Amino acid sequence: MMNPRHYVDLKETDRNLQPTYYFMINCLLYSRMETGLVSNQDFYDEDVNVYLAHLLHSFINPEYVEQSKKFLSKYDTDVFRRLSNSTDSRLKYLIYKTNADFLLISIGIFDNPAAPQTTRAKVQPAEEAYIGRGKTYYHFAYSYAQQVHRRNQGVADVLEKLSVGFDKYIKILSHMRGEYLDLMTRLSAGEVYHLERSVDEDQQRELLRLKQDELLELYSALKARPSPETEQNLERIVSEIRQLNPSFKFDLPRS
Repeated sequence: MMNPRHYVDLKETDRNLQPTYYFMINCLLYSRMETGLVSNQDFYDEDVNVYLAHLLHSFINPEYVEQSKKFLSKYDTDVFRRLSNSTDSRLKYLIYKTNADFLLISIGIFDNPAAPQTTRAKVQPAEEAYIGRGKTYYHFAYSYAQQVHRRNQGVADVLEKLSVGFDKYIKILSHMRGEYLDLMTRLSAGEVYHLERSVDEDQQRELLRLKQDELLELYSALKARPSPETEQNLERIVSEIRQLNPSFKFDLPRS
């Protein structure tokens, strides 16, 4: 199997393996020229090109995506809840940066910032909100990067530029998606449906596992120290598990 970090340029006669990063940076630079949003037009941003190419390259690596999951949250409220309980600047930096990066790629490359939907029309009205969210996340990431990367302010500078020009970089990546990656047209409607269904099923299994863990904790607590509050919580969690798995059977202990 070919290493996903390498590719073969079919337009070249030698057909030599090239690092995938070169493919990403070339497509990105061509997309900038073809959209008229060339480098250094409003401010120096060749460093942003390098950052974006590395970010796109990272998404090819399943390990990167897996490691990023622990920092990702679907809603602003979840993000802010996690941050309100932490005084760790590095953790806050990673949470803001990771969520901003995934929003940028989700909107720009996959044209879908929200949860899986069956039609693009359902996503369109909320896209401006997601762009605003991306700008905000990059701005906060920039602020914390100044504390975390005191000796390397180049990282903070890039994050600030991504915050200011978030919508511009979305346009560049959207052009790259259509002209060079062509992801959406390669997936049929049936394939998209099954992909979305697979994601939903994975989420349901994970949620069910968490609910079952909570059930065991509540049951142990009820056995150790019975109380009406614990009994009510146990009834609630059993009901929630049955909604996810109607075949689930559990006899609630009688008071």
